[in-house]
Amino acid sequence: MSSGVSDVASDGLRWADSHCHVYDERIPDGSASALDLARADGVDTFIVVGCDRATTLSALEVAAANRDVWATVGLHPHEASHGVDTVVDLLDSPGVAAVGEAGLDFHYDHSPRDIQAEVFRAQIEWANERSLPLVIHTREAWEETFEILDIAGVPERTVFHCFTGGVDEMDACVERGAMVSFSGIVTFPSAIDLREAAVKCPLDSMLIETDSPYLAPVPHRGRPNHPALVATVGTAIADLRDVARAEVAAVTRANTRRFFALDDREAEWPS
Repeated sequence: MSSGVSDVASDGLRWADSHCHVYDERIPDGSASALDLARADGVDTFIVVGCDRATTLSALEVAAANRDVWATVGLHPHEASHGVDTVVDLLDSPGVAAVGEAGLDFHYDHSPRDIQAEVFRAQIEWANERSLPLVIHTREAWEETFEILDIAGVPERTVFHCFTGGVDEMDACVERGAMVSFSGIVTFPSAIDLREAAVKCPLDSMLIETDSPYLAPVPHRGRPNHPALVATVGTAIADLRDVARAEVAAVTRANTRRFFALDDREAEWPS
C-alpha cells in the first residue's frame, strides 16, 4: 500500500475501527487492500459508514463481502437536501448496524440549517424506533445538536463520531449516556482541548476511529488515511493517558462490539 503500514506493531493486540469509509476512491489501493492491511495490523472489526444513498450502498456492498465489516445507513448533514426518503428503504438491508452518520454541520452549511435539523430529527426517530445505534456528526453546532437530541430523545446507543470538542462537550455527551469517538485529530499537537478530553473521557465511554480516508494521524498527516492507522490513534490516547496501549485496544474494541451489538449480529449469520 502506497501510504505504508501503521507505525506501531500490532503485538497481537486486536483493534476496532468504529468509523471508516473504505469504499472511498481516496483509500490507498482500494478497500480490499486497506482491509487486508488493517487485519495484518490487528484490526478485526470495521464499521463502514454511509453518508447518502450511493455511499450507503457502497458500505453495504463492502459489508456483504466481509464478515468483519458492518455498515450504517445515513444521510450526512452535507447531503440533507437530498431528503431522508433517499435512504430509508435501505434500513432493512443485511449488515446494517446503525443509523448515521447524521447530525448538524454549521461550518460548511452545504445544506440549509433547517433542512439539516429536519433530517437529523428523522434519523433520531429511526434509531429510536428500530433500537439501532445512532452515529452523530456535529461541527460548530454543539448547542443545537444537544437541543434536538434532548427533545427527540437520545437513542439508548448514541456516539459522537470524530469528536472535536473539549472537556465540557465530552462531559455533556457522557451525561446523555453517549459514547465519544476519537480520531486522528487526537495526535495533532494543536488540538489541546481535544487531547485533554481524551485524557478525561471515561474509558467505558470511548471509541476510536480513523474516519478514513480523512484525518490521517501524525506522522501520516496530509496523506490519505486507512483503517490500519486506528492503532496509531489508540496508541496516542494510551500515551496521553499514560496507560498501556493494550488496555486502550481491549477496551475500545469491546466498547465497539457492544455498542453495535456485533456479537449478537454474528450469531445471526448463516453457518
